[in-house]
Amino acid sequence: MLTIGIDCRFASSHTGLGRYTRELVNALLLRDDPVQYVLFTGADGGMWIPSGTQPARSVVLAPFKHYSIAEQTRFPSLIRSSGIDLLFSPHFNVPLRCPVPVVVTVHDLILHRYPNAAGFIKQLAYRLVLRRALKQASRIISVSEFTADELRTTYPTSLRGKLRVVHEAAPTGFVPAGKDLCNEVRRRYGLERPFFLYVGNAKQHKNVKMLLSAFNSIDDGSKELVLVTGGKESADLRLPPHVRLLQNIPDTDLPALYSSALCFVSASLYEGFGLPLLESHACRCPAIVAARGSFPEIAPPGTVLVEPTVEAF
Repeated sequence: MLTIGIDCRFASSHTGLGRYTRELVNALLLRDDPVQYVLFTGADGGMWIPSGTQPARSVVLAPFKHYSIAEQTRFPSLIRSSGIDLLFSPHFNVPLRCPVPVVVTVHDLILHRYPNAAGFIKQLAYRLVLRRALKQASRIISVSEFTADELRTTYPTSLRGKLRVVHEAAPTGFVPAGKDLCNEVRRRYGLERPFFLYVGNAKQHKNVKMLLSAFNSIDDGSKELVLVTGGKESADLRLPPHVRLLQNIPDTDLPALYSSALCFVSASLYEGFGLPLLESHACRCPAIVAARGSFPEIAPPGTVLVEPTVEAF
């Protein structure tokens, strides 16, 4: 029986990559494939894995930070001793000397375009690990044609017919929430006015400061802009009147927030995929997003695509 290892070290993070890993792994475990899985987890030990999934799996602790020395020196030995035939990495952080064939997912080339706060050493490590992963991978999954084109342009000699595009999808729990649940969630967060909703981090490429300026320029006090965000970048935001910042929001509350919002908004300048757009659509929430990155490719019918300027928004 084939034994596949999956790098789940990102799975517990409250990021798009964490959600991608959790949803994909949990869906694989619910299938009845003739495959055994070895899940390499971080310090969480796989607490996010639901009960009732197939028994043909084992969880192996791999507490190695990404871009770390331990990832390069200790992780390969753990992979070798696990007895797997193939390693699937939902990210591209594969040890340079990985002892088994590898399939990787590339979500974007964000640090090539917008380094944000990443220092020179991290940028150097990022490029080294990515270039090596692309060369050694047996298959490369890109989450959008936009990201695939970025890869073809930046690393044309490393792909050699290995690239496949596999779109993401909204998690199964993202459906329109009932009126009672919406009212309960709005009461809990003190959302009394009609509101526009942004979901995502506040890094440079997300263009959140422009979104704040656009809202402030039309604000008449009757509505709010709600930012579901976090990270150190969110602490640097100067919030104008009637803008709310919600942090550490559990995923279970997001469908009710989408369902309650006037619309989802994002002025992001670069998206490898843009999962919140599909989440909002699954909850029947209209959307206004920037015509940049992958948004034009994945935008559901009815999405309003505009230029990422104050005037357009």
